[in-house]
Amino acid sequence: MRGKTIRQFLIDGQSEGRWASELSNWTGKAYKIPRTYVNICNDRKDLNNTGVYFLFGHNAETDAEQVYIGEAENIFSRIKQHLVEKDFWTECVAFISKDNNLNKAHIKYLENHLYILAKESKRYEIMNSNVPTESSVSEMDSAELDEFIDNMRLILGVLGYKILEPDVTAASNKNVPLYFLQDQSGANATGKPNSEGFVIFKDSIITKNVFPSLSKSVIAKRQNLIEKKIIDENYTFTQNWQFSSPSLAADIVLGYSANGRTAWKNEKGISLKEIESEV
Repeated sequence: MRGKTIRQFLIDGQSEGRWASELSNWTGKAYKIPRTYVNICNDRKDLNNTGVYFLFGHNAETDAEQVYIGEAENIFSRIKQHLVEKDFWTECVAFISKDNNLNKAHIKYLENHLYILAKESKRYEIMNSNVPTESSVSEMDSAELDEFIDNMRLILGVLGYKILEPDVTAASNKNVPLYFLQDQSGANATGKPNSEGFVIFKDSIITKNVFPSLSKSVIAKRQNLIEKKIIDENYTFTQNWQFSSPSLAADIVLGYSANGRTAWKNEKGISLKEIESEV
């Protein structure tokens, strides 16, 4: 695959402000807009174009990442409405066509496919109450719109949002060994590190009880996994699940705070930390 050039422009001259992103040889354009900057976006005339957008936020109790995916014939107008209608989000990423050649059928197609990809990735809690309706477009338009989505995926990843990336828990890297975590409490888990942290595999068993010293945020994450049936009534994972670090994965399994890099060990009893320290 050839290299690509992405141009980032800090509209307000500061990293915490608004960003404009463009990809070489692409008619699309992305705006990353913090919620607190929405009302000054009337200086961006092309935000009145037709397009699609993502509202990003997180669940205050579980810290789970959340997203709402939408489309609009006037992006700026719709985002301003969401300032009143939706409380959860803190940042918006909007995509428009610089030559404004996206029509209503195009953005409905994009919205539907973006929703499906986000659902399949299992990375975000989707805040849409309904599955967006897919519009009918020509074969030629479909091919162009799919390429548009590929470019959106690239820019979103660069901006720090991997919402359209494939579910990394389903990928199997044969070069990375399995690691195990067992405890006298009955915990018996299997997993492996990956590019985004650590994945615990289906059928792994966690301890039933938690220690008072375990942080409230981890207890909330644990309870959220149980409520979502990702961990069943037998305290067993019903599917592979991604965690941001080996330590968080270990905390969930053991019910107390642990150093994941020393707790997770391969079949020979060698810890993840020791493996990583090998020269």
